[in-house]
Amino acid sequence: MRIALVHDDFMQWGGAERLVLALSEMYPDAPIYCALYDERVLPVDFPKDRIVASGLQKHWLFKKIYRPFFFLHPLIFENFDLSGFDVVISSTTRFAKSIIVKPPAVHICYCNTPPRFLWNFNEYFRSKDMPPFIKALARIVLTPLVSYLRLVDETSAQRVDYFVANSQNVRQRIKKYYRRESVVIYPFVDLSRFVLRVLRGVPSQACEGTPRGGFYLIISRLSGHKKIDLAIQAFNELGLALKIVGDGSEFSKYRQMAKSNVELLGRLSDSRVTELLQNCKAFIYPQEEDFGITALEAMACGKPVIAFAKGGALETVIDGQTGLFFSEQTAESLKSAILWFENIDEVALNQWEIACRQRVKEFSKEIFENNIRAFVAEKVNKVYD
Repeated sequence: MRIALVHDDFMQWGGAERLVLALSEMYPDAPIYCALYDERVLPVDFPKDRIVASGLQKHWLFKKIYRPFFFLHPLIFENFDLSGFDVVISSTTRFAKSIIVKPPAVHICYCNTPPRFLWNFNEYFRSKDMPPFIKALARIVLTPLVSYLRLVDETSAQRVDYFVANSQNVRQRIKKYYRRESVVIYPFVDLSRFVLRVLRGVPSQACEGTPRGGFYLIISRLSGHKKIDLAIQAFNELGLALKIVGDGSEFSKYRQMAKSNVELLGRLSDSRVTELLQNCKAFIYPQEEDFGITALEAMACGKPVIAFAKGGALETVIDGQTGLFFSEQTAESLKSAILWFENIDEVALNQWEIACRQRVKEFSKEIFENNIRAFVAEKVNKVYD
């Protein structure tokens, strides 16, 4: 079978991009179509020679204005010629599902979420840090454009043959916004990365043998809707040590509001991130995610997760066993959860660490690959038998 992969873009590296890398390993002959890519963010093992970018890749200026011209993105994917393929697997949080395939070719969409900036526009817009006057003016300008793009997005969704959702949370959104059914296949955690690290070519101790650290940890993009500010506020008041890994539009703002016990580390290498995960006391998760792979990465190192009780965390964290939920997305609610966690005795924490490592085995790369292969084979056989 001739298979092609499609992804929105490779302008940053995160969980969705790791998933595409896994798909590229499963289907080593498949080209990888995308709107744009930044070679600097791609890991050394990514098959760059298989990337087929749109014509915009040749225009350096467009990389600078790519996001502001988001309303043109559906056209980019509609213009890809995928007529030579039997199966096309798109991976998207935005518009990669806008591709057009010709029957009997099968289009399977792995949907990380319907675009938040379209379907949760008011909430997404409120998280932006800008002067009230500018925000009000932008809302007036963007509202009709967003309404139009919702129609475009919904129309594109009807062209998809089969949807795969990355969580029950996203499955419900696909049903709500697109009126389409989907099958849930959870993303994976690369357990080998966390069970045994290799730094400077020398194997280090396993996660199970690392001591419990004296700091809490956050790994996230620093944008408004991630709610990292409420974690900073909580730790400012508690005086406990917090390390924050990640970069984004709010980095400078957060650095100014953070007291000396809160350290913003910026973007770090995978090996350094793994080291921090192995040595933190617990992982802080104040945002509502579609699924949220970083919580599982923390659990892979036996670290409990203190999470906001909404979204994907409800499908990964087990309250009182692998972590602790706080019910309101406020600094006070988070503080209460942290103070409760601070009083847990050593025996209970050891039990939690064992439970974390056991739980995360349910999200292994092997299980993900087996589920994807079985799903693709079933749908393709239905068409080509």
